[in-house]
Parts: sequence; C-alpha cells; structure tokens
Amino acid sequence: MSRIRSKNTKPEIVVRKYLFSKGFRFRIHAKYLPGHPDLVLAKYKTVIFVNGCFWHGHEGCFFSKIPSTRNEWWQKKIEYTKERDISVYHQLLTKGWKVLLVWECELKKDAVIRMEKLINEIRIE
Repeated sequence: MSRIRSKNTKPEIVVRKYLFSKGFRFRIHAKYLPGHPDLVLAKYKTVIFVNGCFWHGHEGCFFSKIPSTRNEWWQKKIEYTKERDISVYHQLLTKGWKVLLVWECELKKDAVIRMEKLINEIRIE
C-alpha cells in the first residue's frame, strides 16, 4: 500500500487540467483547510475532493468491492475513511465552504459530461 498515491492521482489530474483549461484557478492540497481538499477555488469559496471509489467506499460502484482476503480489516478501514470524510465535509460546511465530490468512476464513464456538471456546480451559489 505504500505505493498508493494520495496526491496527484490520475483522476485528480484530469479534473485539474479540465478546470484550468476552462479558466478556473485554484490551489491544490490546501493544508490550512480540514481534510486537505484536492482543489480549492477560493474565488467561489468551493473545495473539490476527487475520491477513489475503492478507498472511499463509493456505494453501488463496481470499483468499490471489498477484497476477499482480510475482509474485516478492509471493511473497518473503509468505514473509518467514510466517517472521516463526513466529519471533514461537515467542518468545511460549517466554515462556509461549498464541498463538491468527484468520484473516480464518474471520470471513467463520461468525463466530459461530469466536468460540465462540475463547472455548473461551482458557479451556482
């Protein structure tokens, strides 16, 4: 697991390149915010998390299957991650930030459609 990256993943880079090409400017992995969001658009008071389906337990997703070995350990690990995510989202919301999620599987199916929806979500207040 030491080779699993938590920053600068392929899905995250896809989102960053698309937003940058559309004129959005942002900071990445802001350490001053809870959870160190993947993207911070201060102008829009919006943070974006690009979540891996497996690691964050995306409900009903093909990519979030629990491995058959060490089943209980993986279940606990993913449940803890989900609880931590909810806590971080709540902290950000109480500070007045808009929290947006992009799942890894959304970028594999129809990335352009998802990116257009993301831009609309950013601009809506």
